[in-house]
Formats: sequence, structure tokens, C-alpha cells
Amino acid sequence: MEKNVLIIGGGIVGLCSAYFLHKEGHQVTIVDKSNITSGASFVNAGYITPSHIIPLASPGMILKGLKWMFNPTSPFYMKPRWDMDFFKWSWYFHKSSTKEKVALAIPLIKEINLMSRELFAAIKNSGDLGDFQLERKGLLMLYKTDAEGDHELEVAKKASFLGLEVSSLDKKALDKLQPNLNMDVKGAVHYECDGHTTPTEFMEKMLDYLKRNGVIIKTNEEVTDIVAVNGQITKVITDKAEYSADEIVLAAGSWSDKLSKKMKIKLPIQAGKGYSINVQRPTGITIPAILMEAKVAVTPMNEYTRFAGTMEFSGINDIIKKQRVQAIAKAVTRFYPEIEINEDEIGRAKSGLRPVSPDGLPYIGKNSSLKNLTIATGHAMMGWSLGPVTGQLVSEIISDKKTSMNINAFSPNRQF
Repeated sequence: MEKNVLIIGGGIVGLCSAYFLHKEGHQVTIVDKSNITSGASFVNAGYITPSHIIPLASPGMILKGLKWMFNPTSPFYMKPRWDMDFFKWSWYFHKSSTKEKVALAIPLIKEINLMSRELFAAIKNSGDLGDFQLERKGLLMLYKTDAEGDHELEVAKKASFLGLEVSSLDKKALDKLQPNLNMDVKGAVHYECDGHTTPTEFMEKMLDYLKRNGVIIKTNEEVTDIVAVNGQITKVITDKAEYSADEIVLAAGSWSDKLSKKMKIKLPIQAGKGYSINVQRPTGITIPAILMEAKVAVTPMNEYTRFAGTMEFSGINDIIKKQRVQAIAKAVTRFYPEIEINEDEIGRAKSGLRPVSPDGLPYIGKNSSLKNLTIATGHAMMGWSLGPVTGQLVSEIISDKKTSMNINAFSPNRQF
């Protein structure tokens, strides 16, 4: 049955939800507070990562956060502040960071990422978006120390046991893989199962496709209130208009928590800020990599190489902290001695806010108190990788179809 669907949020999750809902024959409108040209969906590393099987909420992460709390250049930074929502979220994060919960999450993260990887390929093969970068060169986890290498090899064993393609490379094998690149590393774990894209390219082409095919896109329009009567949303009010729809999708990223409060829904989310630097001159980098000790992501995109990093919990803001960008630049030169990011490139750095749930798993599913509300947010560092599969799952939920996988673990109603 055709439905009128309103999607709040125009990031990759919102756009992919619109894409699959449109394919099912629904009438779709997207409302976004920005002009959909910036933010996390545009500045991320572009990874498609079945290899990222360990959720952010893992044993030891809170201790790292506390250790790095007063170091503004650390890869994982939690700004000291009096914020009750942050205190609650931190407690839930701590409760989720157990070996038992991580073990339960690992196969789910693998399954949903593999599904999304295939959907990226299906979207490309459909021709709907024309041509866009979608490569399968894998992901190199580059390490400088034996301790970091040993840690990643333990993850690699888990990934291999789950059937993911992974191998260990020494320095000689790395140099053979990228012969025109000088790397100051001991070795790498190579996850051949991973892929990558250029986010700006995909987003622009997806937006163009949706507009050409009748999806209504409302930009620079902020949702100010949501009215519910008898367990159903009856009206979404923005600073420019009012909307009524059969189904509402909340895909507002880091702003989802704020909007959920208007509906008296508990949806713990914290904004995790990341930074990226684009270098448009040749770097010699041909395979995506993570510089392990520095937690910096490196991606060879169309027309530039992107260096991205940090997980900064400092509230919702778009402040570019130069010392954090400089920390990324310095890390790049430590791993690639012949690449030096200059001041102009540092000055053009951008940031984006990733919505992070306490357990590192996304929220995907119906809300228990409002029957026409579907929630799709909280993906943390997997938002880009999981965009297409989240969109398909949202479409299946709203179309009253059996979902492609069991999504109970992603329930927005779960307790922490």
C-alpha cells in the first residue's frame, strides 16, 4: 500500500531511506535543517567496513576517555562539562562496554555491514546514480609498534573466523602493494573485505536522482515541534511549514536526541565530532588505511586523498579546533614521511557530527509508543558504511515486509 512518508534528516541514512521507499512506490518528502552539502555524510572517510566488527563501546574505552580527557589532541576526547544527558550516556556506555556484550554485537555488525556493501554495489549496478567511485581494495591497518600490531591481529583472527577476507602483511609486502609510497611502519593487517567511496560524489548523485524522481527535498528548514495524538504523530512543524504524513522517519543524526525529547522518547545519543583534511596533490596512496597508533583514516578518493580522524565528545557544535586538525596532519607525516600537509590544507579542514549510541549499535526500528514513527540513527562511525542497508530496512519496516535481517538488537526501545 502506498504511503506518504516524511523523513526528518538528509544525511546518507535519510537519502538512502528515501531511495528505497521511492522504489517501493511511496510518496516521500525529506526535511533537513541544512542545505545538504556538509556534515558527517560529506566529510567522513568513505569506508564500507565489514571489518569494523568491534563496537565503539568496548572494554577499556571509558578508561581511555578519562585518560585523554585533558588532552585536546587525543584521538578519543571527552570534553569535561556539566551535562546530565552526557553523564547518563557515559554510564550507559560503561555498562555496554563488556566482553559479553561485545561478543554478541560482533556477528550482527558483520552481517549488517556485508549487506550494506552489497547494496552499495547494487545501487551502482542499477545505473540510477550514474557512475560513482566504489572500489574494493580493502583496508590496511598500518602499525608502527608490535603492541598495536598484536592487538589488531587478535581482531583479525575474529574476522577470519567469521569468514571475512583478511591477511597479515610485513613491510616488504606493503612496499610491493604500494611501490611508489614511502611508509614508516612495521606492517599491516589487510582487510580485503572492505571497500571505499567518495562521499560528496555519492551524496550529490543520490540527491539528484531523488529530485528527478519525485522525492520532495526541503532544505534549510528546521523541525521545531512534533505533535502526537493517541499514540500517533499527527503533525511535524518546521520554521517554515507544517506537515502531515502516514509515516515519519527520524534520521536526524546527532540532532535526533533533541527531536526525540519533543515526543517524550528516550533516545540516548551523543555527537561524536570528526575532522577531515583533503589533499588534492598526488600522494601515492592507492589503498585506504588506518594509522593505528594515531587513529587516523586515509582514503584515496576521486581527485584527492582524504585524511580523517578523532572522536570528540564536546556537544553539538561545528567548531574547528586547529590543534586537533594539526594532530591529524602530524600523524600523517609520522606514517608517510614524504607527505606533509600544509597550512592551507589544514585551514580548509572540515568537521562533522556522528550520532553515537551508548552501545555503538544503531537505532533502527519502530518506536513502541508512536506507531507511525520509525527511527534510524545512532550509527557512530559506521553511518556511511550502513547507509544503504539502513535505508532498505526502513523501507521494509514501513512497507510491512519482513526485514532482510533480524533487527531486534537495533531496537530503539532497548534498555541500557
